[in-house]
Amino acid sequence: MPPPAGFPPVGVPPPPQGVFPPPGGLPANPPPFIPNVTQTVPPAGIVNGVPLAKQPLNTVPCRTVYVSNLNEKVKLEVLKNSLRTLFKQFGEVLDVVAHKNIRMRGQAFVAFPDEESAEKAIKELQHFVLYDKPMVLQFARNKSDVHAKKDGDFETHFEKRMVKKQEVSKLPLPGSHKPSFRTNKQPNKQNGPAHFNPTANIPDEYLPPNKILFLQNLPETITQEQLVELFQRYPGFREVRMIPTKKSIAFVEYDNELQAGVAKAELASHTFGPDQQMKVTFARK
Repeated sequence: MPPPAGFPPVGVPPPPQGVFPPPGGLPANPPPFIPNVTQTVPPAGIVNGVPLAKQPLNTVPCRTVYVSNLNEKVKLEVLKNSLRTLFKQFGEVLDVVAHKNIRMRGQAFVAFPDEESAEKAIKELQHFVLYDKPMVLQFARNKSDVHAKKDGDFETHFEKRMVKKQEVSKLPLPGSHKPSFRTNKQPNKQNGPAHFNPTANIPDEYLPPNKILFLQNLPETITQEQLVELFQRYPGFREVRMIPTKKSIAFVEYDNELQAGVAKAELASHTFGPDQQMKVTFARK
C-alpha cells in the first residue's frame, strides 16, 4: 500500500524533527551530493606544474642534453650525482656539468657518447620530477668540452666559448630588472621566520588531504614497476615518482584528493616483509 501524500516513500528515512518535506513529498531518488571543489588558477608561465620555456626547445640533435628547472636548493654534488644516476640508464654518461653561479643555477648539461642516447633520455625523462621540480629537457645548442676534446677541436671550441662568455657577461643578471625595496627595519626574531608554512610542524599522520601520497620505509630493493603495480589498482592513479638517491621514499599521484585518500586507507598497513611495513601519508603541500 503506497504511503499517504506528503510522506516519504518506503525505505527513505523521515526528515529530522521540525523539518518538513517539500510539497509532494521527498523525491524517490535524491540527487547525489557533489562537493564544491575550488578551482585553483596556476601562476603565469606555468602549465600543469611545468614552467613554459622562454624560447622554443631546441630539437636539433646533439650528444649533450640541456637540463633546466632544477631545484637550486640541492647541494651541487648531490644534484650532479643524482643526474648521473638518473641518466646513465640511457647510455654512458661522459660528463655532468652544473654550476652554482647566478646565471647557471638550476641548470645542467649531461653529455652522452651519441645523439641516440641523448634523444632517448629526453623522451623518457621529460618533466620527470627531481627534488620536487619537473625537469625541462632539450638538446644542448653547443658542443660540450668533453666532446670537443674527443673530436680534437678543443682549442677552437674553447676560444669560441670564451668569446660567448664575454658577451653574456655584459648582459643584465637574471632578475636585475625587478625593483628592489630596502628597509632599515631589522627582522624581529621573536615573531618567527618571514615565510610561514602552516603544515611545517604537523605530524605526517595528520596532514591535510592531498592528491599526492608520500611513501616511506620502502625496501632498498623496491622498483618503480612494483609500486606502479601496487597503486594502479585504485581509481585515478597517475604515476609513481622515486628519488634515485634515496630509494626508501617515493611519491604517488592520483587525479584528486578523494582517490588518493582511498589508496592511502587501503595500503596504510601494507608490508613488504616481516619487519618492512610501508608508511603512507599525504604529501606536504
